[in-house]
Amino acid sequence: MDEIRLDKYLWAVRIFKTRSDAAEAIRTNKVSVNGAWTKPSREVKIGDEIAVRKQQITYSYKVVDLVSSRQPAKNVPAYCLNTTPQEELDKLNVPRETIFVFRERGTGRPTKKERRDLDTLMDGIYYDDDETE
Repeated sequence: MDEIRLDKYLWAVRIFKTRSDAAEAIRTNKVSVNGAWTKPSREVKIGDEIAVRKQQITYSYKVVDLVSSRQPAKNVPAYCLNTTPQEELDKLNVPRETIFVFRERGTGRPTKKERRDLDTLMDGIYYDDDETE
């Protein structure tokens, strides 16, 4: 076996829970191989560098060996090497800012406009601006 589909490989090494999740992430440009956006049917070769964007973190992996069937978690390091830089992993431990919005008692639920304003405020805090690329 010298090549395997990208979506199948990402599923087999447990980066995504289902193959359809992997294919969807690839189609929405959350996965790149050797710095280029790809299709789910792209063939992966040994030595390829795969970057996977999950929420605000970009994980990096190097293909060590090819596998087509889903592997137990303990066998994954034999097929895939996690090369994610430490500064990316540190983003997981960043304390979240707490926002408390005061509303007068008895004013009911937020209106659509108030809800949109809250969502905009939350998006500005929790998501990077570079996701819109």
